[in-house]
Amino acid sequence: MSVASSNWYLCSRLWWRRLGVMTINELLQLSRDGALLFFFIWSFNANVFLSANDMKLQLTNARFVVHDADHSVASRELIHRFHAPLFRFDGEIAQFDEGLRILDDGQAMLVLNIPPRFQEALAGGEQTTVQLQVDTTNSPQGLSAAGYVARIVGEFGSEVAAQRVGIAGAAEDDLPVIRSEHRVWYNPNQTEAWFQSVVELLNMITVFAILLSAAAMVREKERGTIEQLLVSPLTPFQIMFPKVAAMTLAILIGTAVSLFVIVQGVFHLTVKGSLFLFFSMTALYVITTAGLGLFISTFTTNQAQVGLMTILVVAPMLLLSGTWTPPEAMPKGVRYLMLLSPLHYFVDISYGILLKGIGLEILWKPVLAMAALGGSLFGFGMWRFRRQFA
Repeated sequence: MSVASSNWYLCSRLWWRRLGVMTINELLQLSRDGALLFFFIWSFNANVFLSANDMKLQLTNARFVVHDADHSVASRELIHRFHAPLFRFDGEIAQFDEGLRILDDGQAMLVLNIPPRFQEALAGGEQTTVQLQVDTTNSPQGLSAAGYVARIVGEFGSEVAAQRVGIAGAAEDDLPVIRSEHRVWYNPNQTEAWFQSVVELLNMITVFAILLSAAAMVREKERGTIEQLLVSPLTPFQIMFPKVAAMTLAILIGTAVSLFVIVQGVFHLTVKGSLFLFFSMTALYVITTAGLGLFISTFTTNQAQVGLMTILVVAPMLLLSGTWTPPEAMPKGVRYLMLLSPLHYFVDISYGILLKGIGLEILWKPVLAMAALGGSLFGFGMWRFRRQFA
């Protein structure tokens, strides 16, 4: 081996050794920060569990009461069509005005008012109506309940009309019918916990990708060791990248525990894609998004400021990611802003791998966009850090 080759080997070995020692040091520093470590463990476990277990978007046991002014066979037949698990019958009320009081007090979500002569009007072929009052304080649940009620009443009216013209029963089977059959490809049981747990896991990855890297840099400022690192033989890259690498490793461990213990173990999510690909994309996302944390650290001097700045940065990313509001429901200008959120691409990648089982042959576009956008953010964060102490 020549002298030049020997020197290059020794320098390379020393360079990697410094990088490894600094990475281990950052992991030790994280383990000694009790408050941050507790928040980290809580977020990837208890928070994911509570978010998926408590948030229900589908209509379940909606409380409803009835003001039946007819008390006929037809009115009882209509009432009996509102059953579990969608509705929970909480009894009848004697007065029409009592329904408004019940809705105002939050004692029920729905009040169904059946008018007098309801059965007589149906038997005579007259047009009749029923009134539905809905509490839409929780608008998704209220609108969903109103939609189910409209369908139930519509089917009841169609059956009554068919019986009146004599085409009910066997004769009805001879009529031409258009039947809509639905097939759910992904999440066939439409389990909300699958979607909610994955969403919350991706949100926590985003929060800590920014928070941990910023906190690690600011910790050096608080302790007055940043100047010592700058005058050491370490390069700025060897100072910053070990912090990002250590936090990436910690987030990957937290993601693995949350995915295997909570998402799969508790909610029984069936992972259809490659776990290796998912964790590789997670590592890429964390490393690139950490540039925002490095950028935040150049403007802050303590951990409290880091927390506030993280909220200001993460909130727009979450709102523009498409997890809370579908992109199709957003204004056109906002949809263009979504292209600036790395989480938007990471959400598409994660759903594609975990729920759909697709690979890079389909996901290469969001992967490339995430890498390009995230790489620019990381490079900007490093540039800002160097400029701060130039």
